[in-house]
Amino acid sequence: MLIYLRVLKESLAFAINALRNNKLRTLLSLLGVTIGIFSIIGVLAAVDSLKQEIKGSLSSLDNNTIILMRFSFGPTDIPQWKREQFPDVTYEEYQYIKRNVPDVEAASFSLNVGAESIKYDDKLVTGVNIAPVTDGYYNIEALKLAEGRFFNESESNSGSNVLVLGSEIADGLFGSFDPIGKQVRLLGQRFTVIGVLEKEGSSFIGPSKDGVAVLPVNVVRRIYGSNNKSAFPQITIKPKDGVDIAEFNAILEQRLRQLRGLRPEETNTFFINQLSGLTDFIDNITGTMSTIGGFIGLFSLLVGGFGIANIMFVSVKERTNLIGIQKALGAKNRFILLQFLFESVILATIGGLIGLTLVWIIAQVMSQFTGDFEFVLSATNVIFGLSSSIIIGLIAGIVPAFMASRLDPVEAIRTGM
Repeated sequence: MLIYLRVLKESLAFAINALRNNKLRTLLSLLGVTIGIFSIIGVLAAVDSLKQEIKGSLSSLDNNTIILMRFSFGPTDIPQWKREQFPDVTYEEYQYIKRNVPDVEAASFSLNVGAESIKYDDKLVTGVNIAPVTDGYYNIEALKLAEGRFFNESESNSGSNVLVLGSEIADGLFGSFDPIGKQVRLLGQRFTVIGVLEKEGSSFIGPSKDGVAVLPVNVVRRIYGSNNKSAFPQITIKPKDGVDIAEFNAILEQRLRQLRGLRPEETNTFFINQLSGLTDFIDNITGTMSTIGGFIGLFSLLVGGFGIANIMFVSVKERTNLIGIQKALGAKNRFILLQFLFESVILATIGGLIGLTLVWIIAQVMSQFTGDFEFVLSATNVIFGLSSSIIIGLIAGIVPAFMASRLDPVEAIRTGM
C-alpha cells in the first residue's frame, strides 16, 4: 500500500513540475476546459436561480390553489378562435361556488385592471398596481400586515371605500407618519387606509405586493361596470387541507357546467388552472433550458478535452527521451501512466476551478445589479463542475498516458537523441 502511495506522490510531483515548466502551453490548455465549465455551470446556475425566484414568488400560495378563468395556464387542445368566445367568470358565479361547492377553505373574486395613481395631500404616487379582490384573498395569499387590518366580509360585499397599501406605496405617500385612518384619493374617490402590508421584495411572477393597493372588488365593479372588457376577472379557490383534489375539481367543473347550462357533448367554456400544474410547467421549461444549455456547454467542454489530449500527445513526444531514461532506471509502466494521467487531470481540474470562479464572480456582480433577484451557485453545481473536469481530464489523458507507458526504453532514448 505504501509503495502505491509513493508512486502516486511521485507521479503527482512529476506532473506538477511538467505543468510549471510549460506555462504558456498549460494556459492554452486551460482555456478550453474553463470555457466549457463556465458555459455548463453558468447555464445551470442561471436556470436554478430563475427556478428559485419563480418558486419563491409562488411560495405564499398553496400548490392546490385553483384559478378559474377563461384563459388556460398551459397548452390546450381547444382552438384559439373558440377560446376567444368563452365568457368571463362572474361575481355571481363566485358567490354560487362559495355556496354550492363543498370543501372550499377560501375563495376570492378579483379583477385585473391597469395601474393607477394615488394622491395624499400634495403627494402623488403613480403606477400603483390596483388589486380589487374580495375578503378571501387575505387567506389565499397568506398576507402579512405590518400595520392595521384587512377589510372584512361586510366591507367586501358592500364595496366600502377602504384599502390596504403595499409598503412602498405607504412610504411614498406618508413617509414616517402613521397611514392608518388617513384618506387618499384613487379612481376619483376617497378611500380610507386601514392596513399596510409587510415588505415583500421584488417578485418574478407578477407585480410585487410592495407596490400594490388592495381594495374591495365591488368598489371597482361599481366604477368600471360588470361588462368592462378591460378588466378581466378570475376566481381563486383554495380547497381545504386533505381534500381529494381530483374529486374537488370534478365537483367544481360539474357545478359550473350546470350553472352555465352546458350540455354533456359541449366542451367547458372555462379553465380550471391549478397552481401545481403551473409549477410543473415551469419545471418542464427550466428543465429544457438546462438540457439545451448543458449540451451547448458539453460541446465546449469536449473541445477543451481535445485541446488537453493534443497537448498531452505533444508532451509525450517532447519527453520521449526522459520517459526512456525513467524506464531504464526502473520506473514501472504504471508510474509513467499515472504521471501523464495526473498531468491531464490537474490541467482539467484547474480549468474547471477557474470556470467555477468566473461563474461565482459574475453571479455576485449580477446579484448586486438586479436587486432582490439572487443568482445562486449551488454546491451541487460546483460538485458537478469539478466532476466533469476530472472526467474530461481522465478521458483526454488516457490514450497519451497509455502510449507513454508502453514505450520501449531503448527506443525511447534513441528517439530522444
